[in-house]
Parts: sequence; C-alpha cells; structure tokens
Amino acid sequence: MLYSPRASQQLACERMVESAYHLLALRMGSGKTVVALTAIDTLMHDLFEVTRTLVVAPLRVAELVWKQEAVKWDHTQHLRVERVLGDERERVAALMKPADIHVINRENFTWLVELIEQSGEPWPFDCVVVDENRGFKDRASKAWKALKKVRPQIKRLYILTGTPDPNGQLLELWPQISILDQGKRLGPGITKYRDKYYVPNKRNGQTIYTWQLKPGAREEITESVRDVMLSVDRDPQLPERIDNVIPVTFDMARYRELTKGLVSGQVVAVNAAVLAGKLAQMAQGAVYLDDGRVEELHAAKLDALGEIVDQGEPVLCFTSFVHDKQRIRRRFPKARVFDGEASLKAWQAGQASLLLMHPASGGHGVDGLQLGGSVAVWFGLPFSLDLYEQANARLHRSGQANRVVVHHIVAVDTIDEQIMHVLQTKGDMQAALLAAVKQVETR
Repeated sequence: MLYSPRASQQLACERMVESAYHLLALRMGSGKTVVALTAIDTLMHDLFEVTRTLVVAPLRVAELVWKQEAVKWDHTQHLRVERVLGDERERVAALMKPADIHVINRENFTWLVELIEQSGEPWPFDCVVVDENRGFKDRASKAWKALKKVRPQIKRLYILTGTPDPNGQLLELWPQISILDQGKRLGPGITKYRDKYYVPNKRNGQTIYTWQLKPGAREEITESVRDVMLSVDRDPQLPERIDNVIPVTFDMARYRELTKGLVSGQVVAVNAAVLAGKLAQMAQGAVYLDDGRVEELHAAKLDALGEIVDQGEPVLCFTSFVHDKQRIRRRFPKARVFDGEASLKAWQAGQASLLLMHPASGGHGVDGLQLGGSVAVWFGLPFSLDLYEQANARLHRSGQANRVVVHHIVAVDTIDEQIMHVLQTKGDMQAALLAAVKQVETR
C-alpha cells in the first residue's frame, strides 16, 4: 500500500528524525506505527543514525500490529521485524535473529534489561520506541526503572502515546520527560518538580492526596517541554475522522467446537441470520446457549477495550448484546449505560469516562454526544451499514472540536473480518453474512 501521510503524521516523522528524543502525543488510531516505521527507515537507511531498534508495546500490539504494519506499506516492506514473545526460550531465539526492529511486550521489557545486564554485554539497541506510555509514566514501576537504568546507553528514545497526561494536572508528564532528557527540563526529581510547580490540595495531616498547579505553572511547564513534545489533537474545522482496526486473537478451540455445534444442532440456528448472530456473539467473547445461559469464551475484546480506556479520554462504546454490557461493566465498574437524558448530561459534563450504548439507541435522534468526547469503540460490529454510519455521526458532526477516532475491535479469523470488510467498502452485508454461514456449514 502506498503511504500518503497526513500533515500531522509528516510533522511527527520529522520530529523523530530531527530529535534524539521526543514525546509524540498522537491519539490512538492516528497512525503512530507507520510514522515510527517511516522515521526508523529514514534513520537506518538514509542517515545511518540507527542500526537496531527495540519497540516496547502492549502485548496485543506487539503480537499483531508492528510486523503487519511494516509489511502493509510499500516503503517499509523491506524492514525486518522480529517479535520477542512467547516463553523465555522463544524470546531468546527471537533476539538472536538478525532484524532491523525487535518488538517486545511491556511486561517482558524488564526481563530483557536484566538479561543483557547479566550477560555483561553492552545494551544492543541504539534506538528504543515506547509504544504507549502506560507503565512508563509511573516512576515507581518496574518498566520505568528498567528504562532509566539503560537510558544512558540509548542513542535515540521516543515515547508514542495518545494521552501523555490524562488527568490534566501534568504530574504524569514528569516521569516521561525526565526519562527522555534525563532531568534537563523539569528537573531530576519529582519532589523538586512538585515543590516548584504545585501546592498541596487534598490532604490528611502530613499525607497529601492530590496536588494543584500554581498560577502560571501550566504555561511554564508547557513552554519548558515544547521542543521535545508534539501534541496533535485538535482540528479548527469539521474534524478529521480516523478509523482504526484493532485485531485481537484468542484460543479458538472452544469457538470452533461451538461453531460445529451450530450446524449439528447442539446450538439451534433457525436461519442464516440467527447463525450469523451466534458467530458474532462468540467473536465478542460470549454466547447465549439454548437454555439461556451465557458461556464466556474469551476476554480478548475486553483487554483491547482496556487499552483504549487507559488512554484517559472519554469513550463511547457501541455494544450489541446484553451480555456484552454485563461483561464490560464487570471489568469496568465505572462504565455507564446510556439510558436517556441523565446519562447524556453526565457524558457531556465529563462524568462518564466510559459510556455504553446500543447503536440503535445512539444511531438516530440523539444529539449532543459530540460535546462529551471524540472516541468511539465498536465492541461488536453491526450488521447494518446505515446503523453504523448513523452511530459514528453522533461524534463526527458539527460542534465536535477534536479529531474523531473510531476504533473497531475485530476478532481475527471470525465473522468480524467479513463484517469489517463490508463496513469499509460499503458492500453487500447480506451476501457477506451468507458467505460466513456457508463457511461454517462446509467445515
């Protein structure tokens, strides 16, 4: 595929090439991966500034995104990407393979630092890319401490994130900037940083629970980090809409077993539409059995939703089945279900960080959702193109101040992929569902 970067992507790539370290605040789904791949390719093969790159990412992203993205684009297909995943033997074997980019999940980054330290060998990666800052914006985390340990040996360091400071108080900015510039801009320690820019807010005796910025501190901090931080999140006109597909995988054994049962009669499918609905339920992680019970198959979509929620922005999540809402609310107790005016006002007031909505409820006749957020998630994909477009238009409309991101959580090798193809191409949904059913019947 030919890469035609948007202005924000071009700017982010230029910052990476020109700067030895940078915090790039590009929202989830805005194409951060291809930006980083483009910059890495330039640094390696045009400027000869980099020889080996390590990418540290959430497990799902490490497994399903970086290698696939490199293959996807014409200008990055030549990059050799190895995934450092699996058990220890598999991870060591992957590290030994020649590659331009090694991708490891965040949980095993500490293991890698300890492994290299124990070997007595120097740190082998002159470029490190942290894809998503969770675990690296907490100075007490193992990941942050491990990165700080090897930071002096890293020639180029980049942090890619959607939300560098979700709560808006800039306290989480210090660990990220200090690991990048080793304390040059905001100081080497969090205590001095707080003393300079904050006053205690909520406290109990000597215990301080929250801090409040001093007058003028926000502007001073922002100015201090301007040269090493890029934030692109607003659009002066009708905002750009970014459609992002998040692939997830899971153990398919029970899924295949139940799929066979749909045809053999263990789970009755009256017609193709019912069968397609059963397949969609299983892709989402749970299915209604004939006796009304719900059997849970996997939590892959819940995990992916968690990654989005962790970005810190309000999320409007479209769900199809009652058990979807139930499972989501068990995982995210603060999630709120859209039930009319009260929930709408809470969303607009910033009091609902995760709002669950059936697309039929939000697709038509609900105005004002764009005033509460700009991130939508399709936990389960709809069988209606009209419903899909109308629901997305609740956020992507006049009055929306921010770039809109629409995430689609797609279970690999399931009916999700066929539905997603129809939604992207505006094709024939009925034909796609019949094709999915036929695949089940011929297995």
